[in-house]
Amino acid sequence: MFSPLIEDLIRALRCLPGVGPKSAQRMAMYLLEKDRDAAGLLASSLQQAVEKVGRCSRCRTLTEQEICALCNNMRRDHSLLCVVETPADVLAIEQAGNYHGLYFVLHGHLSPIDGVGPADIGLDVLGERLGEKQSNETGAEEPMIRELIIATNPTVEGEATAQFIAERARARGVAVSRIAHGVPIGGELEYIDGGTLAHAFNSRTVL
Repeated sequence: MFSPLIEDLIRALRCLPGVGPKSAQRMAMYLLEKDRDAAGLLASSLQQAVEKVGRCSRCRTLTEQEICALCNNMRRDHSLLCVVETPADVLAIEQAGNYHGLYFVLHGHLSPIDGVGPADIGLDVLGERLGEKQSNETGAEEPMIRELIIATNPTVEGEATAQFIAERARARGVAVSRIAHGVPIGGELEYIDGGTLAHAFNSRTVL
């Protein structure tokens, strides 16, 4: 129906999450018919990002620098480390605005059935971070990371990954916490699913 180059463009656009054949076709037609300048800018920006963006050597988030701006920010609390599954999770927490520590991005979760093991999600690198020491006021060495906050997703794989990380962090003398999951602010109990309610009851705190 379309020329080979247009077909290639539509096929390429379909790699984006949530974009089906019709959506990809509309995007391609819009860029080619109505906004070729934007198409050129998109192509150039995408090419540069693919060539220059890699992973931070400290936290593994996406950046074009060796060490990202968050890890380089001395005003953040470097004794707190939050473990998340994706760079998008970092953005979500930063937008919330109440966390001022550092991050470690797994780029996934443990999934033996899919062949994803500890090394595949950077747990060897995380282990090195947790093993870093600093001298306290008495001259004794203590972990540089005071608390590890695990913020993996509340899925079966996410929970298994959280438990795996927690066990190894505690063995290194690092305190471990897990972000709470449960009833959202503004939510009504009658509309909350049973699994979420059960988790909320199990994670209840003293007032």
